[in-house]
Amino acid sequence: MNYFLAKAGLDFFIAFGVVLGGSMLAGIGSIFLLMPPATMMVSTAANLKIWAIVAAVGGSIDPMRVIESNLSSGHLSPAALQIGYIAAAFLGAHMGTELVKLVCKGAA
Repeated sequence: MNYFLAKAGLDFFIAFGVVLGGSMLAGIGSIFLLMPPATMMVSTAANLKIWAIVAAVGGSIDPMRVIESNLSSGHLSPAALQIGYIAAAFLGAHMGTELVKLVCKGAA
């Protein structure tokens, strides 16, 4: 259980950081390109959300294979752990997106 919480916490913060960092750098880049930074940050955060989840859970299709192979053989526990990791990463990416929307309120 301790390992699960540690890995889920890391997945949360990795996804949160990908969204927040990517949108902040997009805002900085948009300043150099004479574009509105807040609008660019909000749209980038929304576009990065799914990629932040993928990056947090391993960056490949392997977590989906773990779920599929364990469910088809009747082992529910490893599949439930992978779903928990994906849920934690989704929560981190969603909270990062909502934070960017809050900071850029009224931009988009």
